[in-house]
Parts: sequence; C-alpha cells; structure tokens
Amino acid sequence: MTKKFGIDIDGTVTSPETFVPHLNKAFNLNLTLEDITEYDFSPFVNVSPAELGKWFKANERSIYETSPLADDAKAVLQKWHQKHELFFISARHDKLLDVTEEWFQKNELSFHHIELVGSHFKVETAKRYDVDIFFEDKHDNACEISEECNIPVILFDTPYNRLPVPKGVVRVYNWLEADQWVASWLKEQQK
Repeated sequence: MTKKFGIDIDGTVTSPETFVPHLNKAFNLNLTLEDITEYDFSPFVNVSPAELGKWFKANERSIYETSPLADDAKAVLQKWHQKHELFFISARHDKLLDVTEEWFQKNELSFHHIELVGSHFKVETAKRYDVDIFFEDKHDNACEISEECNIPVILFDTPYNRLPVPKGVVRVYNWLEADQWVASWLKEQQK
C-alpha cells in the first residue's frame, strides 16, 4: 500500500544543529542547540531582527549547501522511497530549488517531488498533494497540519519545539524511532 509522505527539510532531514555554527561565527556567540528554545533565532543573537533577516538572506544559500543530514535520515528515507511517494515540502523560497536539488543529489537522497513554498504555512501544499502523513520540526506547523489535514504528523523533538502537542502529533527523538512508528502505523492502515 503506497502512501504519500510529506517531509519538511530543514531541522527534519537536515540536522537541527545546522544553523548553530553559522550563528556562532557570524555573531561571535557560543550557542549550542540546547540554547535554542524558540524557533525564531532573534532572542539568541545580539542584533535586531531586521539585521538577522538581512544576514540570513545573504547566507542562506551557503548554509543550505553545507547542511548536514540528520542522523539515520538517509537510510530511513531511502527505505521509504522504495515503497512510498516522498514529497519534500519546505518553507525555503523557490529561488533555492537549484541549491536544494543539488544538496539532495550530493547526499544521494531520492525524492519524488520537492516543493519550496516560501513560507511556513504548509497546510495548503500538504492538502494539494494529498499526503497521508507529515514529518516536521516546527511545533506550530506540526499542529496546524495535523488538525487541518486530519493526518498524523511526526514531530522531531528539538529544544525549540517542546510545547504540548495535540493527539494527532507524535513526538519522536530520531529517524529510527520515526521509522518504527511509521511501520506500526502502516500495519494499522492495512487492517
């Protein structure tokens, strides 16, 4: 039974620590992932939100080009690609499609489709592709997608997303745990 998987990229397929060394270098900080307790980086850097936004726009290509994979993501995604359709749905701007596709090729990750929506609102895209399950690291996205699409959302635990979650959102701590949950869910779907 083929399913459609909606999968976020940054902080989900890529390591949630991706931005930390870049922030540390650019703003002369000594942050760790555990210090980042909000999705917005503004409270953790010593510049205005406008300056942070300007820095991000100037550096996002190189950050995305060098993003490390999350542990075990490649093995799990390659396994799923053999039986399911993988739709990578990201808040990245569509002008970054070339960098994104190159990153997937460099990391030898297969995909059926990459959709860069340019905002964190992914509900419409998840509905358009009629995904059966979603994988996310941003708390409010996970909750909105689960509630609006009435599908399970796997939320990858990070220090910045530890608020309570509704029933349809399942918190996991790594890709192997996500794979186990999905295997159980798929068995239930076959009944």
